[in-house]
Amino acid sequence: MSYLAEVLTPQNSQLIFIDQQPQMAFGVQSMDRQVLKNNVVGLAKAGKAFDIPTIITTVETESFSGHTYPELLAVFPKAPILERTSMNSWDDQKVRDALSKNRRKKIVVSGLWTEVCNTTFALSAMHDADYEIYMVADASGGTTLDAHNYAMQRMIQAGVVPVTWQQVLLEWQRDWARRDTYDAVTSIAKEHSGAYGMGIDYAYTMVHKAPERIAHGPRLDPVAAG
Repeated sequence: MSYLAEVLTPQNSQLIFIDQQPQMAFGVQSMDRQVLKNNVVGLAKAGKAFDIPTIITTVETESFSGHTYPELLAVFPKAPILERTSMNSWDDQKVRDALSKNRRKKIVVSGLWTEVCNTTFALSAMHDADYEIYMVADASGGTTLDAHNYAMQRMIQAGVVPVTWQQVLLEWQRDWARRDTYDAVTSIAKEHSGAYGMGIDYAYTMVHKAPERIAHGPRLDPVAAG
């Protein structure tokens, strides 16, 4: 498991959202649902900012689960939606083909529910095709806190790497000298990262004396502002 010592980069990662649908979210009791959606959308925006190959898959949209969150679809308006019947996304040939086409072994996963769709996908993808799974714990939810936590433990025992959405965002950025994604990362953080985002606003307006409206618009370089 030498991959455990490797960091995520925009070049070695792909991203999959599994069943981020309202009926699935109704059953989530492991965390606040609005926080969950915030984290999912923040992760999606991170994927777009770093041009990460992204898959969106759904289950029984019309008959049971409802349509994918519009906020998620807005980030990837042209992404195909891979509809399935199986609770395990790995069972669907369309999903396996899409993953293979991206030619990246590290799969960052956000899905519902942790103990069903996430676990079966992760274990199957690792067992059948040697994929390396990074499970975004705070952009996934289970039907109870125990269900989520024990599923995470089971996956970790099998070699899945637990991560959080903000960790993934900053691991992809890695260096603030990467100016091509600097604006996007700070914008995502201000909108979705809670206290960290508030701290960025504070730094711009109070430390670097940027006017409040400028701080919420295009990036004002703190170095230049100082």
